[in-house]
Amino acid sequence: MASEKLLKALNDQFNFELASGYHYMGMAAYCSDRNMNGFAHFFIEQAKEEYSHAMKFYGFIYDMDGRVMTQAMEEPKNEYNSFLEVFETALAHEKLVTSKINNLLGMAEEEKSYPTIQFLQWFVEEQLEEENSMKDIIFKLEGIKDNFHGLYLLDKELGSR
Repeated sequence: MASEKLLKALNDQFNFELASGYHYMGMAAYCSDRNMNGFAHFFIEQAKEEYSHAMKFYGFIYDMDGRVMTQAMEEPKNEYNSFLEVFETALAHEKLVTSKINNLLGMAEEEKSYPTIQFLQWFVEEQLEEENSMKDIIFKLEGIKDNFHGLYLLDKELGSR
């Protein structure tokens, strides 16, 4: 159903999704340290999503008779110059995830692994949504700049996610 090469790539993505959650927890901590609890909540929810994505890969790998192998994670960035930088970093990360999903999909199409193609379609749609969400927040932050009232309102908005 899937080659060893494809199963390894799926396993790498499983690990990358876990690392992405860890990455978002670093962003959440940065926001919490600055009493921006709504921003922190947003990134904690992002981390939970990444962990749920990892579990989708976990289940799929075993459905395809593969074996999950955990890998070491890099320490996430914990310091930023602004909230705008945090979200710009998050957008860059989501673009990297999109690239990895697209590469996986290309590999699955090349191998004609139809179950994998179907599985990955959900992630293609999810990534479009994730990138657009980050772009929307960045647009708001660019308009707000350092305006405390604007940051306060955006923090409240993100806290209700």
